[in-house]
Amino acid sequence: MLSKNKIKLINSLSLKKNRDEEELFVAEGEKIIKELIDAHFDITTIICSDKFSERYISSDYETIVATDVEMKKISSLKTPSQIMAICRKKNSLLNVDNLGNELTIALDDIQDPGNMGTIIRLASWFGIKEIICSSHTVDCYNPKVIQATMGSIAHVNIHYTDLPDLLSKINKKGLPVYGTFLDGENIYETELTKNGIIVFGNEGNGISKEVEKQTSHKLLIPPYKQDIQNVESLNVSIATSIVCAEFRRRSMK
Repeated sequence: MLSKNKIKLINSLSLKKNRDEEELFVAEGEKIIKELIDAHFDITTIICSDKFSERYISSDYETIVATDVEMKKISSLKTPSQIMAICRKKNSLLNVDNLGNELTIALDDIQDPGNMGTIIRLASWFGIKEIICSSHTVDCYNPKVIQATMGSIAHVNIHYTDLPDLLSKINKKGLPVYGTFLDGENIYETELTKNGIIVFGNEGNGISKEVEKQTSHKLLIPPYKQDIQNVESLNVSIATSIVCAEFRRRSMK
């Protein structure tokens, strides 16, 4: 049976300040939860309907069987899932010295949870282990972000920091910092390295001036027709997929 205190805790985790205080977040849906379990993510509790209970009994976490009415009380989805997990947030330290041989994504004030979740999923797909976020980027443990990652958050380390300051330190180490700009060089005609930082900007404002100053290489994803009208820019998650695919394609040559 799901206690009132557990219901209160789960509902409180919809707010970032409570997730930070408790160092917990909620994941919903069997596919996501299986991915987290397979990745040995730290799960404290699984709440599920009776039909899932036998599959999710383990000494690694508490299992609570809940009714459909109880699942509806704790779900953030329009159609409540029949399984939910309370998980501990992953605490991983960022070591700038370890970025030298890797491709890393940096996010400058991304706000939309769907975009954030999709970018995390893309990072996992393209084998990118680290995402560095500005302080005002949407919380990666937001329930909508977790849902959009489809479990990929288990495979990517996400860090929040003063992005311009960090990029300044990275520049001093001679690591290339790429950014996507409308006045950048055609990505398909520009030399790309196997390592470096790729910065993607805010949905409405793009890359901030402070971060732009730390960008050593400006990239453009050109439209198919140069005279294309009424399209200001690509959605940031779509741009991320195109840029990461091109970097990885070059590295496979």
